[in-house]
Amino acid sequence: MKKITKAMEMVSASKMSKAEQNAKQFVPYSEKMQEVVASIAAHTDADHPMLQKREVKKTGYLVVTSDRGLAGAYNSSVLKSLYQTIQKRHKSTDEYAVIAVGRMGYDFFLKRNMPVVKSIIGLPDQPDFADIKELASETVQMFSDGEIDELNIYYNHYVSAISQQVTNKKLLPITDMDGSSSSSQYEYEPDEEKILEVLLPQYAESLIYGALLDGKASEHAARMTAMRSATDNATELIDGLTLSYNRARQAAITQEITEIVGGVAALE
Repeated sequence: MKKITKAMEMVSASKMSKAEQNAKQFVPYSEKMQEVVASIAAHTDADHPMLQKREVKKTGYLVVTSDRGLAGAYNSSVLKSLYQTIQKRHKSTDEYAVIAVGRMGYDFFLKRNMPVVKSIIGLPDQPDFADIKELASETVQMFSDGEIDELNIYYNHYVSAISQQVTNKKLLPITDMDGSSSSSQYEYEPDEEKILEVLLPQYAESLIYGALLDGKASEHAARMTAMRSATDNATELIDGLTLSYNRARQAAITQEITEIVGGVAALE
């Protein structure tokens, strides 16, 4: 078992390095996308339903979990946080909908008879945008169609190899657009409203994908830490059992020698 957990730790460490790199490389794209959208929203009269607050009759929750366990508190922490939020905010299952990324989240809410309207299972360890594109697009469309009036995402934010933080963000409607700090000047063709119709869904989808990359890096880090702890525990257990074995073996040898010496003395 120690050899297995050690191997899993090394595999997770390798995957974590690549996942961390993917998450960091995606940040400049996301920031530039936000800058462009914020500039259009702040400096023009163009408007879009995704920028408007409305009465919240139904809330959507997108939760990012893993497909497998053996990752410490990675899944339980984010699922506990979302579950407690739902229990506090909603009295009926008609008031919310869950979009589950990962088998652990899907099974968790399904077993509790909570409405899982969309899900995706079996994502690769290093997902591409194409892997999540359909789910992200359909989730954003749910907001555009009025099926949900608010979309929140719950995931584990990667802080470091030994630290992951449960994070929740409101993705829709998009209300954190501040284009006042942007000094860039843009010329719009064909016009601002049509550009927003294309960019805003893409921006929302990119936020979902960015959270997924962040969550994947956290998953591999959590699994690496859990397997390292398991390896250390196995080493401690082996040392303790080896000591007990050696003591028992020494006592048996001492007993045999004592019996032999006693037998020889009796013959004399």
